[in-house]
Amino acid sequence: MDLQNKDILPREILPVVVIGNGPSGICLSYLLSGYTPYLSPEGTHPNPLLQGKLDQQPHLSLLELDLEYLCEGLEGRSSNPVAVLFDSLLLPDSDFGLDHASPLLWRYEPERATPHLVLGKGPPGGAWHAMEGSMLTLSLANWMELPGLKLKEWMREKRRNVRNDRATPAEIASYYQHYVNQMGLEDSFACGTTVTSIQRVNCEGASGRPFWKVQGTQKREADELGEGSLSEVPFIVCADYVVLATGTHDIPARLGVEGEGLPFVCHSFWELEAAISRGQLDHTSDPVLVVGAGLTAADAVLAAHHLNTPVYHAFRRSVTDPGLIFNQLPKLLYPEYHKVHQMMTQQQQHGQDIPSSGGTGTPVDQQENNTASMSTGSYPGYVSLPKHRVVAFKPDRKCVLEGEDGRRTVLQVSMVLVLIGAHPNLSFLPENGRPLGLNPQEPITCRRNPLEVDPYTYELVSEGGLYAMGPLVGENFVRFLKGGALAIASDLAKKQRAKEENRTTLRVS
Repeated sequence: MDLQNKDILPREILPVVVIGNGPSGICLSYLLSGYTPYLSPEGTHPNPLLQGKLDQQPHLSLLELDLEYLCEGLEGRSSNPVAVLFDSLLLPDSDFGLDHASPLLWRYEPERATPHLVLGKGPPGGAWHAMEGSMLTLSLANWMELPGLKLKEWMREKRRNVRNDRATPAEIASYYQHYVNQMGLEDSFACGTTVTSIQRVNCEGASGRPFWKVQGTQKREADELGEGSLSEVPFIVCADYVVLATGTHDIPARLGVEGEGLPFVCHSFWELEAAISRGQLDHTSDPVLVVGAGLTAADAVLAAHHLNTPVYHAFRRSVTDPGLIFNQLPKLLYPEYHKVHQMMTQQQQHGQDIPSSGGTGTPVDQQENNTASMSTGSYPGYVSLPKHRVVAFKPDRKCVLEGEDGRRTVLQVSMVLVLIGAHPNLSFLPENGRPLGLNPQEPITCRRNPLEVDPYTYELVSEGGLYAMGPLVGENFVRFLKGGALAIASDLAKKQRAKEENRTTLRVS
């Protein structure tokens, strides 16, 4: 959908604008488009307490029921109660490996549809289109699917046997893009858009109600510049409510150390792939230093190790730390990550094992390639450096690390990959959204400082009419972000019913 360069008059205010077209925005669009969940007449839930509550008003849709009441007594792997509820209804007992049928029945009721607009920088699917395309996803395939279209059935139609009940990011991205078309949602999506600001405006029209003004640019083909050329066209849209669904993959996290801006220090997996495609890395290269202990860092270790490129792997935690993601994954479901964890455990090195400055003072340059210590062990060509932090990067491609005992080590490398997570880009909000977080003094992050929302409506506590969902409220997994869509759609439907009741009351009086 192309957005026109024009101001939207108050009478043209949209009910809802969603910023972000990843799985969060897609799922919310599905619910706002009239697709409505009910308890199926034949449906049963393995939790008798929840089944009893659903049986009390079986004629009502889930959007009309009291979500807080339904959430009482439920437990799950999310801290957001509605996320646990909706996950339990879509995938009952899936945490126990059971394939219990969902008790929900989906009906398409266009009269319930709420006009809305979903804005996204790229095609529907969001950050999934920018992820590495061949690695398997962390989640099981059915955990990645959205209501109404079984992912595993879709995958079987597209490719070979479903391997290990998991899919690749490229397949997931294609699935989400297909989902939007299959469900007839494409008219509500405007791709190629970048939001630059949103602000609350008091309406001067007859209704007197405030609204949100959303401004940005949209990339469009510029015929006058020749075929294939793009121009950025400004747009303004106005809405009663705005939903933030941008995710947290926009801005790579940085160490904040000396030399981090040097050209050999990279912050994305794609930069490693680009170096590989240019033939810059092989078994003769100086080692690659991977900093971080998450899944993207593990993918980088695997990619470099596959080329027989030597790898130094530095991270701040212990390999036995229960907070390390590898210690939370079942070995049978995630063999490649279990392999990386084995490498991290078995190939541990310490300051005395590799060339160093010999103390905590200024490190001295090394005259050798520092690879002698990498030729031993079960995984030659890989060295694990737990409980180490980066002190500095030097222009001659030397990296200074410091262990927990204060001992410093100098490593000669070909490139560095700092893969320690990412932060959301909320530059369109005042102060990058800080006042809206749990701790208004800290930057917004998914894990440590998400946006503060009402747990049953996902409306921001400090800003009425503004909602947030997905990673912005601490949900990293697709299976749980769908609960945010349910909470928001339910609250918007409740507000719409209240408006209609007020109009009826005014007419009668």
